[in-house]
Amino acid sequence: MAFREPIDLIVRGGTVVNADWQGAADVLVRDGRVLALVEPGTYRSADTRGVTEIDASGRLVLPGGVDPHCHVGFTSGEFTSLDDYRQATTAAVFGGTTTIVDFAIPRPGQQPADVVAAQRAKADQGLCNSALHACVVEWDDTVPEQLRSVVADGVVTVKMFTTYRGETMADEKTILNVMTTLRDLGGMVCVHCEADHIISDVQERGEAAGAISACHHADTRPELAETASVAEILAIAESVAAPVYFVHQSTPEAVDLVARARSRGVRAFTEAVAHHLVLDESAYAGAHPERFVCCPPLRSAPTVAGLRDRVRMGQVATIGSDHCCYDTAQKESVSHDVRAMPNGLPGVETRMPVLFSELVVKGGLPLGRFVEALCANPARLNGLYPRKGVIAPGSDADFAVWDPSLTYEMRSAALHMATDYTPYEGLTVTGRPVTVVVGGRPVTDAGRLLDPTPRGRHIRSGALDRALVC
Repeated sequence: MAFREPIDLIVRGGTVVNADWQGAADVLVRDGRVLALVEPGTYRSADTRGVTEIDASGRLVLPGGVDPHCHVGFTSGEFTSLDDYRQATTAAVFGGTTTIVDFAIPRPGQQPADVVAAQRAKADQGLCNSALHACVVEWDDTVPEQLRSVVADGVVTVKMFTTYRGETMADEKTILNVMTTLRDLGGMVCVHCEADHIISDVQERGEAAGAISACHHADTRPELAETASVAEILAIAESVAAPVYFVHQSTPEAVDLVARARSRGVRAFTEAVAHHLVLDESAYAGAHPERFVCCPPLRSAPTVAGLRDRVRMGQVATIGSDHCCYDTAQKESVSHDVRAMPNGLPGVETRMPVLFSELVVKGGLPLGRFVEALCANPARLNGLYPRKGVIAPGSDADFAVWDPSLTYEMRSAALHMATDYTPYEGLTVTGRPVTVVVGGRPVTDAGRLLDPTPRGRHIRSGALDRALVC
């Protein structure tokens, strides 16, 4: 039966891939939302004036990526990353990502709710939509009301750190209090887990031995620091029956701790990030070790292989970028001491293409699992599903038309991030988005920016209760 309702856009001839279904379908869009998926060639209309058509023959049509871990214009110590919302979201859409989740991290003396409001106001600079994680560093009598306020405003996740003493590190009682408060508000704590006391001790010994520069970074933040902290945070969450999400887990042992807790009924979730799945600590022996300084650091090749296995086993819920857009000059300025270096790698543009190539093309990961980890689950665990992360009637018309066989070399000069390097320089990559649609508008096509109009908006997250089922 022909479908005849008026539309604005049709994507014809592609294979639609959702987390739980894939097949040949034409995608019909009206007023920025998916109207229907129909059998190929069955749409008929007497008036096609004003209808944009995209030919996706021989290509995949994926939901726009949801990157659950981006730092835009992020200040840490003496350094601020170099991008704003316009630059970060431009890079995102060229890489097939159509929603980013940024962090509102307070500096000393700032209040969490005030930082959320300030960061949220920047969202309309973007080419695509964005959501936020709040952050709490220290508990006081004002925090419960601040958390109620930010959740009411659609920010339902709060990041906390167990490292970076004196800057963003929160103590165990603060973490417990925030977990308990968010549990009752339908939200969730997201934790950066590295045991600060272990790291401090190792770094002091490294300094004494003259081994504290960028090339020694992997040794200064050992795997044990991560697993020790994960075990402690899981115990706190289990004690108060609160959900918890672990950002950028970098070792199979850490992922296994979370999986075992989930088997006991703890609502615990693992996020991995692209560079921990693709790169290893051999990068610190290269010409520019400072470019690869991130926390947790890149791990050994066997550890990377074990982490990839956990992705294939379904133990990793989401895969983000942990995008931090510093450049080489910023990193080189303090490369003699990793304790003072800006931590983080640029990656919002490269996340989906690199992982498609490494995990799907080379690693055999099913397409549905790829979409689940990079689109659907990030949307679910940030209260954005089914508006984001799926191609279905009523969802936002955000998707990437993907050429799965196009092979090329990753080069920083061809990217759009506000930095002078990519950690994947020279990597042979297969598969990339050729056309990206945001809110029913084709924004990029064949490497060109079609529509530079900043129509991004802050997206309110909903309560997470339904998403947090083990």
